[in-house]
Amino acid sequence: MRKSNAKIVVKVGTNVLTRSDGSLDVTNISHLVDQLAMLKKEGHQVVLVSSGAVGAGRELLPAADEMDPVVRRQMLSSIGQIRLMELYRQLFAGHQLLCGQVLATKEDFRDRRHYLNMRNCLEALLHDRVIPVVNENDVVSVTELMFTDNDELASLVTAMLNADTLVILSTVDGLLTAAPDDPTATLIPTLSATDESVWSYIAPVKSSFGRGGMATKVRMAQHTARLGAEVILANGKRRDSLVEVLSGKGLCTRIPAQAQPSNLKKWLAQHPTTNGSVQVNEGAKMVLTDGASVSSLLPVGIISVDGDFKKGDLLSIIGPDKESIGIGVAQYSAEKARNLMGQKGQKALVHYDYLMIY
Repeated sequence: MRKSNAKIVVKVGTNVLTRSDGSLDVTNISHLVDQLAMLKKEGHQVVLVSSGAVGAGRELLPAADEMDPVVRRQMLSSIGQIRLMELYRQLFAGHQLLCGQVLATKEDFRDRRHYLNMRNCLEALLHDRVIPVVNENDVVSVTELMFTDNDELASLVTAMLNADTLVILSTVDGLLTAAPDDPTATLIPTLSATDESVWSYIAPVKSSFGRGGMATKVRMAQHTARLGAEVILANGKRRDSLVEVLSGKGLCTRIPAQAQPSNLKKWLAQHPTTNGSVQVNEGAKMVLTDGASVSSLLPVGIISVDGDFKKGDLLSIIGPDKESIGIGVAQYSAEKARNLMGQKGQKALVHYDYLMIY
């Protein structure tokens, strides 16, 4: 382990927790808990983002597969969550540890007060003999409240807690240069958070029982690394893979962390909903995206204002070709922004401290 008392988020995919027939793989789950307990007893702060509730429900009530897909998912999750948490409770108890359940929806990350309340709860749990187990609240998460999958949830939790490392465990060793069943495929050991060439290696294929796939994992991994945490993609079916990759050994793909932004900027970067948008000219885009300088969004660089936002609302910032370049908090209303648009010497619409450039 590179750092003592590190804060580590471990995301475990459905296929790591289940067998080929969809039933829970209790043996592998037990071994995962052993590794998490080892990390905890070494003094690290550990959060588990666990899939598997729907799979656990399907094992108990297979006939539910004939129901409406949305209702089925809610029902299976409601039943399976109890089964999964009871299994975690028993296994962690064998290490004299407790586990605490934290269920989340996207709405908890959109609302700043909900966000801070959840962060405070997780921080409190981390300072005791508790492993927080975070999962999407599938019972109430439908359509716009749903995460892409638990990779997105793990990324949000990692940023929220200022975690040092996010480990995403799936059933492959990391990012490969071809499909896992291709004999020419080789492991990519290190990936930059800004490397766009990686997309030529990734096929948009979802896992058999989960909602995500490697494309989602890499997208979220690079995003998380840009927000200041190291990300490791590894194989959760390999024995001792978690402790090995965290000690710098084992097969995996590592995405090194970039400079860490402020907590507020992290929240902005993870916020999907805005109340309006402003389009900037090429000069303003160059200034705002120049990582070597500190710049606020001034009216002189704005060429259009969309929406009826107020002071304190969130704004999308788009470039001259309508590409998204950032998000920020408005310092005054849309009406005032329209009146000041293109003028020099005016107050910033978005101050640098409340501005996140992607």
